Amino acid sequence: MEGNRTLLTEFVLRGITDRPDLQVPLFLVFFLIYVITMVGNLGLIFLIWKDPHLHTPMYLFLGNLAFTDACTSSSVTPKMLMKFLNKNDMISLGECSAQYYFFCFSATTEIFLLFAMAYDRYVAICNPLHYVVVMSKRLCTLLISMSYIIGFINPAVHVGLLFRLTFCRSNVIDHFYCDLLPLYTISCTDPTLNALVIFIFASSIQISTSVTIVASYARVLVAVLNMKSKKGRQKAFFTCSAHLLSVSLFYGTLLFMYVSHGSGPGNNQDKMYSLFYTVVIPLLNPFIYSLRNQEVLGALKKIIKL
Repeated sequence: MEGNRTLLTEFVLRGITDRPDLQVPLFLVFFLIYVITMVGNLGLIFLIWKDPHLHTPMYLFLGNLAFTDACTSSSVTPKMLMKFLNKNDMISLGECSAQYYFFCFSATTEIFLLFAMAYDRYVAICNPLHYVVVMSKRLCTLLISMSYIIGFINPAVHVGLLFRLTFCRSNVIDHFYCDLLPLYTISCTDPTLNALVIFIFASSIQISTSVTIVASYARVLVAVLNMKSKKGRQKAFFTCSAHLLSVSLFYGTLLFMYVSHGSGPGNNQDKMYSLFYTVVIPLLNPFIYSLRNQEVLGALKKIIKL
């Protein structure tokens, strides 16, 4: 009987909602969000590249973070917008794998870039006299390169394991993008191994990096509180609070989705949490790092005056 079943290679993305009256308003909202996201992140990259004063390790990491945010949004939002405009919500297994790969690549890379940024702030505040020596160009290049390498490897493992599964029951994916956990719920092959690998990889990457970041900022907090200069304390708090806010938003949603829910393939996915880390966080990050950053605002004013 298993051999006589028709194997499915195309799927239907159910999307955010099936209500026809909401399709056009939702399209307009998410299209505007996507435009602002791309302008914000690509604009931040341009400012960092254009202004020599921003050619420092912190802004080098920030520029790469903006790039990964743009990739995250671009891997999900365009397909979602197409779903709002027409009824062609089909996606092949190959397209599904590609969409997940690019999303997971950007998300994994962002995790390690946030880790690198935490280390950079730790050295800058706790060991300022040796900052230039420690955060050398070679170390920055190594940290960024390793972030991208791990970003390429992590999704490759999950996508490779995806092709061991067969689909013959339903072709409806109850999500607005091709995430793996909803795919497991419609698999005819036991996806326990796949779900276990996701849980192990997600928990080991996210928990180990988040614990290291928290430990780094605990040391930073002690160093900041011991500063005698009020201006120095304020500057350090502004820089670190922006980073901690971004880390909290990003890690909080991913830990919920892939560690707590990743423990089994039968868990229902909360689309609101998915929207938060695929759409909202890439929108917020450029503003979190820019609005209270005098150096970025100064670079922006120079560009506007030109």
